[in-house]
Amino acid sequence: MESYMSGQFETALKMSDVQNGINDRLKLLYPMVNENETPLPRSWSPKDKFNYIGLSNGNLRVHYKGYGKTHKDAASVRATHPIPASCGLYYFEVKIVSKGRDGYMGIGLSAQGVNMNRLPGWDKHSYGYHGDDGHSFCSSGTGQPYGPTFTTGDVIGCAVNLIDSTCFYTKNGHNLGVVFSDLPHNLYPTVGLQTPGEVVDANFGQSPFVFDIEDMMKELKARTKASIESFPFPENYKEHQDILQRLVLSYLIHHGYCATAEAFASDTGLEFTEDISSIKNRQRILKLVLAGKKGDAIELTSRLYPGLLEERPDLFFTLKCRQFIEMINGCDTGKPSNEVNGLNNENEKVMDLEKNKFHTNGVSNGFNEEGENTEVQYSENTNINVGCRAPVERMIDFGKELYNYSQQLFHKHGNSDSNKKMLQDAFSLLAYSNPWNSPVGWQLDPAQRETVCAQLNSAILESSNHARKPPLEVAVAHAKELVHLMSRSGLGSSAFANVDELIIN
Repeated sequence: MESYMSGQFETALKMSDVQNGINDRLKLLYPMVNENETPLPRSWSPKDKFNYIGLSNGNLRVHYKGYGKTHKDAASVRATHPIPASCGLYYFEVKIVSKGRDGYMGIGLSAQGVNMNRLPGWDKHSYGYHGDDGHSFCSSGTGQPYGPTFTTGDVIGCAVNLIDSTCFYTKNGHNLGVVFSDLPHNLYPTVGLQTPGEVVDANFGQSPFVFDIEDMMKELKARTKASIESFPFPENYKEHQDILQRLVLSYLIHHGYCATAEAFASDTGLEFTEDISSIKNRQRILKLVLAGKKGDAIELTSRLYPGLLEERPDLFFTLKCRQFIEMINGCDTGKPSNEVNGLNNENEKVMDLEKNKFHTNGVSNGFNEEGENTEVQYSENTNINVGCRAPVERMIDFGKELYNYSQQLFHKHGNSDSNKKMLQDAFSLLAYSNPWNSPVGWQLDPAQRETVCAQLNSAILESSNHARKPPLEVAVAHAKELVHLMSRSGLGSSAFANVDELIIN
């Protein structure tokens, strides 16, 4: 019994690895597709086919099981989902396992609702390339000469260019040229068979393709980028440049880059009116958060900005949960340190956030202006030290206080699923002798500090009547939303308009 269960577990792990590999490959091919909104075709649909079609091998193999006497015995099947516009360039391949009796096979596309008792291309909003004569069929029963015939062992690919609304086919890795144009949106990969013995396998991206579609995707991406970069500037360019410079300056100030902000203002001739001491106060607090010293950060925030955390109980709860996690991480003792008390010394040298390893927008910046490496060093614990009673008891006592506070919030503000999950995840770390290698060990990653750091920074700015987010980040978010709307509107160029990549490059 034990060996059987072990074998089942290993099989499940292998299947999971295979599925993860497929997901990774599809994500690389179509990075802009949000499958929660527009799922990719991954197999043939057992519900959207004619009854002469049989499916097997995870609904990737199609075989004919009809009579095959006349064209009235033709049968087709559509994929589970239509092709998302955000693919930009979509591609799938079909391998002819057996041409059967006559090789009357069609590979192509069709819209939802097209009759499946026909081969692809014979009806309106249906498009196909047929193996017996090499003809293409575009919403008509009359074909046009297009490419070579195909038979057992051949691999036929079908590509849809969602930018130009065109389609081309490949045979055994060779491009046969564009065959259809002015294609409508929301077409489904489709395959049709007509005579006994015909069998085909589909590859929707779960395996490497015979044709190098990635190279063509790179060309389309470069073309889209060039069209964006060549977009003409408006006549009042100087005015727009001034706006952009102010956006950059406000971004630097928002994230506490004091020295860089002053230098940028000086170089661009912008007026720098911000309170330096206010920026440095935020620097002190955020430095503590990024170093994992949440207790000290809470103490200093309460001292410099009285009432801020009391007015934002969810933020305070998040900070306390993170403090509990940092106690497990060995970065927080659960009680104020001398570091906070020493911060009131006016002569204390303040480290600029620009010299820390992390900052609140998630981009690494581990070097100062002189080129010296100033990355924050983190402790690398590998086990909870249960032999040392004082820290463990403090951790348990702190956990009790944290739970009591969560109950106070529940009675005062009602249930909060996010707070409940946050507490459960934090407490789950105690179930493992080596929490760093546990399923919930991601919480101990120093990168997790950046989210709460950004939340606290925004709250401090908001309390001082400043924007929670810098206008530059709002503008970037708007640009991303516009790309998303382009995708939903069926504009294929959205697939290659990656805002982050365009900004960085």
